[in-house]
Amino acid sequence: MPDFPAPDTRHPVRLPDGSAHSGTVFLKPAIDHPRWQVGDYSYASAFDPPADWAAHLAPYLFDFSPEQLVIGKFCQIADGVRFITASANHRHDGFSSFPFAIFDGPAPGRPSLPAGPFPDTRIGPDVWIGQGARILPGAQLGAGVIVGAGAVVAGSVPPYAVVAGNPGRVLRMRFDEATIARLLALRWWDWPIAHIQAAEAAICGGDLVALERAAP
Repeated sequence: MPDFPAPDTRHPVRLPDGSAHSGTVFLKPAIDHPRWQVGDYSYASAFDPPADWAAHLAPYLFDFSPEQLVIGKFCQIADGVRFITASANHRHDGFSSFPFAIFDGPAPGRPSLPAGPFPDTRIGPDVWIGQGARILPGAQLGAGVIVGAGAVVAGSVPPYAVVAGNPGRVLRMRFDEATIARLLALRWWDWPIAHIQAAEAAICGGDLVALERAAP
């Protein structure tokens, strides 16, 4: 069995000529940002690869932002996806949402600035986010979720749901409750990579009995 790329490989996909595909990166080595947490083997793709993947994917998440963006292992992020994190929010509980304070010298406690809370955005393991999707502040996506292309997703999405549309809605569950419970108990994404490679047929072929037998 060929060696799987190490999780600290920036460009894990090789083209037929042996060169690295610059438009696909494992995010963990590609992002150096204090407000990001990324699990091993999660990748993002872009047809026009950015110099700064953190700013490209989450442009409102600053070094000084109070919130975090947490992405689990083995996530798949398509071209054009954006995470709109909580620092993008304006205060909107009064008569105007205009952020006066950012133009004449922000200071703590200014009434035009949102006071929080500033929720983290959390993406579970093995989540596939389709082309052009928008993930809104504080979204919580469970393990195995699939987000349709162009979806705008807020709130909590249960594990192994398929969500699409604007606003994003759960269209269906990928598996029944018993199967989901067994998958969440297995947590295959936490296995050693050699075990995952050996169980590829069971994982991708949906053979739960074989996957349970393969557990280390």
